[in-house]
Amino acid sequence: MFHSRRTKFLSPVLITALLILLSTTQGVLSSAIDEGVRADLPPGGEISIVNPRGSVHIEVWEEPHVSIALAVKGEKLKRSPVSIKRTEQLLSISVSPREVGMLTRVDLTIRIPERSRATVISETGGVTIRGLPAELTIESGYGDIRADFPASGDADIQAESPGKEVTSTLTESASSSGKVLQTRLGSGGKRVRLIAKRGRIALASYGAAKTVPPPEEAQPSEQRRTPVLIGADKNRTGAGTPSTPLTDPEEIDEGDIVRVDTELVTLNVSVIDRSTNRGLKGLVQSDFNLFEDGAPQQIANFESSSAPFNLVLLIDLSLSSQDKIGLIRDAALQFVAAARPADHIGIVTFTHDAVIVSRLTSDRAALRERINAIEKPKGSTNVYDSIAFVMNEVFKEAKDSRRNAIVVMSDGLDSTMPNVPGPGSTIGYEELLSRLREFDGVLYSMWLNVETEYSGLSPLDIQPETYDLAHDQMEKFAEAGGGLFYEVDKVEDLADAYERVVADLGTVYSLSYRPTNKLRDGKWRAIRLNVARPNAVARGKRGYYAN
Repeated sequence: MFHSRRTKFLSPVLITALLILLSTTQGVLSSAIDEGVRADLPPGGEISIVNPRGSVHIEVWEEPHVSIALAVKGEKLKRSPVSIKRTEQLLSISVSPREVGMLTRVDLTIRIPERSRATVISETGGVTIRGLPAELTIESGYGDIRADFPASGDADIQAESPGKEVTSTLTESASSSGKVLQTRLGSGGKRVRLIAKRGRIALASYGAAKTVPPPEEAQPSEQRRTPVLIGADKNRTGAGTPSTPLTDPEEIDEGDIVRVDTELVTLNVSVIDRSTNRGLKGLVQSDFNLFEDGAPQQIANFESSSAPFNLVLLIDLSLSSQDKIGLIRDAALQFVAAARPADHIGIVTFTHDAVIVSRLTSDRAALRERINAIEKPKGSTNVYDSIAFVMNEVFKEAKDSRRNAIVVMSDGLDSTMPNVPGPGSTIGYEELLSRLREFDGVLYSMWLNVETEYSGLSPLDIQPETYDLAHDQMEKFAEAGGGLFYEVDKVEDLADAYERVVADLGTVYSLSYRPTNKLRDGKWRAIRLNVARPNAVARGKRGYYAN
């Protein structure tokens, strides 16, 4: 992950690379940087690639150095999302999620030498590799993995896809479930491990045992910019020369790291009258005074409570019996009817997997038709994964400037909890809280109390302590997401609760600012917002970590 705090490294071989990003006239970025940076591989060949915001494409080539390029699609970025760090032991390439909004995708293309010992981690995007390095580990969260190895290569391969399947033209030795494959390519030797937690894995081979040629040879007709070397003494000749041995690390000053702009912090706050507990509408920017760690901040952007939202209704169907599904449909229809005409609405249901019933749309008739088609599925409950799915997948397709909000209805009983059946989410509770704090939007959680529908007849039944844990976690989700938490005693009360959520969203104001404290030391920054109206109280996120 990207850390811009002051870190001790040796300056000749540690670079945080800025890859210049070009915006379109609409202010939406969609550009590619071809061979923007190249770097020397450490003597041991260790390289780590982490991208939580897009895909990774790896090619094994004949050159002795590493080449890094990226393509960005989505909103305009004002600073580099990519960090490149090199020590004698490791070359690290990572995309910082804090530098990339939830609607933006960063795809990496990286060419590596055959002697590389590569670890690749991708969260939302797929991973492809062509060629066979000295050692390879790939872990993917939601994306697929595609690996093309040379036919006469030598490797011991292990591939696992717990949620989907492994297919291969290399061998027929996959397990009967199709989820695990262990095989040997050639005489074996090179270690390859592939794990796709929620995606598929496909293995294939190609032609002779040769690596991908350098791009200058593969596409001689294409005009390419000369890469910038990152390595010993930052030479522009002898790019493949092994780096000089490292001595003791020295400190890199913040001024040595290229920056385009300071981070823009966005807040979504609901303003209520303390005496009546009703929302306040009609406020203007001058009514707000913003402070970070007690220091006043200048508001850069302001959106009134009347500004439209992209609203995603996330519905847990694992808790619903067949006679309850009609009530859940009716409540969702009531939510659609209560929302403002300018709001776009999406519907996602989940049990073990999240299912997009309707993508974001303003077509109310289409929404009603799709909601009425919701049926009771079977499966366990993956609450954490489903919330992450909405943040990662649903909002990224929005091409407008509307604000984003998630309204999740669930009993909160993720299958990772004690005695809750099923494999459970792949993302952990704490990791989800961290992502919600970074989410450029607001989350409202509605906890449905289903404890009375079950009885603890055996030690394997869900116990009261687990229901309490689910309740507390749902409340924490709303707190981390800057929204409100609602307790719903029975399914019949859902429609009224949805109406309260829609009313509260009508009092949400959005503000953004550039912190005067530009030190990114990983510490907590406390935010305080004063409203120049009697009895007015602003509710929302209380701060952030300056990572």
